[in-house]
Amino acid sequence: MSRVYLDYNATAPLRPEARAAVIDGLQAGNPSSVHYEGRQARALIDGARRQIAALCNAKPEGVIFTSGGTEACNMAMKLSAAPAGPVERILVSAIEHAAVLSAAAASHLPVEVLPVSADGQLDLAALDKALENPTPALVCVMLANNETGVIQPVAEISVRVKAHGSLLFCDAVQAAGKMPIDIAALGCDGVSLSGHKLGAPMGTGALIVRQGLVTPSHIVGGGQELGRRAGSENIIGILGFAAAAAASHAALASFAELAAWRDGMEKALRASFDDVVVFGAEAPRLANTSCFALSGLRSETLVMALDLAGISVSAGSACSSGKVSRSHVLDAMGVENDLSQAVLRVSFGWASQAEDAEKLVESWGHLAHKARELAAE
Repeated sequence: MSRVYLDYNATAPLRPEARAAVIDGLQAGNPSSVHYEGRQARALIDGARRQIAALCNAKPEGVIFTSGGTEACNMAMKLSAAPAGPVERILVSAIEHAAVLSAAAASHLPVEVLPVSADGQLDLAALDKALENPTPALVCVMLANNETGVIQPVAEISVRVKAHGSLLFCDAVQAAGKMPIDIAALGCDGVSLSGHKLGAPMGTGALIVRQGLVTPSHIVGGGQELGRRAGSENIIGILGFAAAAAASHAALASFAELAAWRDGMEKALRASFDDVVVFGAEAPRLANTSCFALSGLRSETLVMALDLAGISVSAGSACSSGKVSRSHVLDAMGVENDLSQAVLRVSFGWASQAEDAEKLVESWGHLAHKARELAAE
């Protein structure tokens, strides 16, 4: 049975370009060595840095390679050189990924959680209220949510943060390769990326900081990454990351076309059950992401049943040790418990086919009708 993979927001299948780059890099030397082999390896990393920077219209020297998005988010919590003075508090949106929420909590700085609307966008009035306090802050707002796909008004947020003399960090892990990103136009001081969300091997990522921002050392013990993260670079992963980033960047226009598949799927779901709820449907969303629910169903049952039918989806974030639990994102959006327990997240990607959505609708519809019939007995 051929499987249908619809969980790209968890991880994207390895792109052919990334696979080829990894293989080419297997014989690379140590980029810190000064001999020929070392210089060749350094040239490969420098080229990869330029490709990652191009994905966000950033300067190559602002790219700091990490082990993934989680490390990049942890590293961002150490950014403290705000224009108005040293950062003394952290403001986070209520829908941030656990990598940001947990790292903020571990920072030993006061943390204030900012609410979102029912559509999942940051409450700008609440941000304005928080910024009435003149104390310099690190404001953390993701570019696009991993569960709902809702896109945040980061450029508007940046105007407020800059006027306050604070710093703005943007978790762009889900947005990268799915929508245009311009770190300068958005006004971000730093953004995080993760390679495997783009179709690179797991274990690579980056924190990209704006030009001139002082970035404290995250790991000490060597001069790699301009002294900001010590340790021999994961050259194989970095090359795969760069190849996936270049392929994603080149395919942004075609990726936007996935919105038609998503919208058609949601229309078909609603045609089967008019009480299907699509979360964030009235807000700007990533073209590939749909988060929906039908009251009375259960996410864990649906995920397992669809898996047995050869369809891979999720019930939300993949970063919860395999658990299917209540979503803090939907909680923040004010979603009632009965609905949040029935959520499925479908996310398309570079190798998806139009018929994948049709198979999902057919299988989910069969399961939903059966569940409703059993409940009525």
